[in-house]
Amino acid sequence: MSFTVETLENNTAKFTITVDAAKFEDAIKKAYEKKKGEFSVPGFRKGKVPQNMVEKMYGAGVFYEEAANICMPEAYDEAATESGLEIVSRPEVDVTQIEKGKDFIFTATVALKPEVELGEYKGVEVETSPVEVTDEDIEAEINKVREQNSRIVPVEDRAIEDGDIANINFEGFIDGVAFDGGKGEDYALTIGSHSFIDTFEEQLIGKNVGDKVDVNVTFPEQYQAAELAGKPATFKVEILSIKKKELPEVDEDFVQDISEFDTVDEYKEDVKKTITERKENAAKVEKENKIIEKIIEDSKMEIPDAMVDEQARMMVNEMAQNMQAQGFTIQQYMQMTGLTAETMAEQMKPQALKRIQSRLVLEAIAAAEKIEISDENVDEQLQKMAENYQMEFETLKGYMGENEIKQMKSDLAVQKAVDLIVEQAK
Repeated sequence: MSFTVETLENNTAKFTITVDAAKFEDAIKKAYEKKKGEFSVPGFRKGKVPQNMVEKMYGAGVFYEEAANICMPEAYDEAATESGLEIVSRPEVDVTQIEKGKDFIFTATVALKPEVELGEYKGVEVETSPVEVTDEDIEAEINKVREQNSRIVPVEDRAIEDGDIANINFEGFIDGVAFDGGKGEDYALTIGSHSFIDTFEEQLIGKNVGDKVDVNVTFPEQYQAAELAGKPATFKVEILSIKKKELPEVDEDFVQDISEFDTVDEYKEDVKKTITERKENAAKVEKENKIIEKIIEDSKMEIPDAMVDEQARMMVNEMAQNMQAQGFTIQQYMQMTGLTAETMAEQMKPQALKRIQSRLVLEAIAAAEKIEISDENVDEQLQKMAENYQMEFETLKGYMGENEIKQMKSDLAVQKAVDLIVEQAK
């Protein structure tokens, strides 16, 4: 394998990577072994057709794509490592020569980590708001706890209202024809949750148990199921039952049941303390963000588009993992919102850009201030993590490879850079 690197504008680079003909021939043989069972040739048992016969019957290039897929990852990884460049995106690959008996040549265009020209980062002036906890804040917090301790009771003497839970059967039709995925039985729908598209939920308000309703909606233009996007639909809905949440009264029985306190006043004082701590933490984060934003404004860096694309994709993946931890899937979210992975990533690009800019300036500050993280600092952080995860320190440390330790040191250096700029801010 050999390669050359061409530096392009906006912190991108193009690798031209050559895999010698003999190695590519080996990849073709591996491709044949992997796929030979897919070919049928008269006079040969399936999977026993010789390679040259397959190539004669199906064309010389029948194994090229698979062979390229075998060659490219290893060759690219080797070139990327040898280059010493800080690559921050997936490669965009283009094959430039692929032919039996000749070298296999492809290009890989990547984004490179930008250099940062720091502006002033010490003594940054920002405005901060005082932390204040109102009676409304306390009431709202207690209402959340009441919601968590509510019970569901049937409603038998009235029609559906906003906030009710309606159990329904439904089936969706477009131009009178039922469509896939548009049917549900005994579905518990919270009115006002906006978990169904368009004005579906609002059209059930005022309806009674036993009613059969035609609900007319229009799917979003960017709906994930392309065959439904932008189309009007009618749902045949049957109201099976109506329920509502019944919240407990805030009295001593309630307080003693959900907390360690005996009186309502004691409980409210503790709620106030909790909200105060939360608001102080939020104010601290807000101040940090304002300082970093000002430093970004005063600094110079060219962020390649591919780097932003990669960060946005990672953020969608993070979102999916967070949802999964809560028993919810990204597919369910996309179904409810009509978004796709691509549109979600597009929406996240401004936030992705800010995240990149923030990290780059903080890393630059850490470098400028010669902030170094020792192995002892890493051990201290691992000890805290072990306590949080209720693990043995040595067990957790055993999971940490060289790359994980390097990343942890970088993260700790960035946090020290944050502490420095906050401490010196005005």
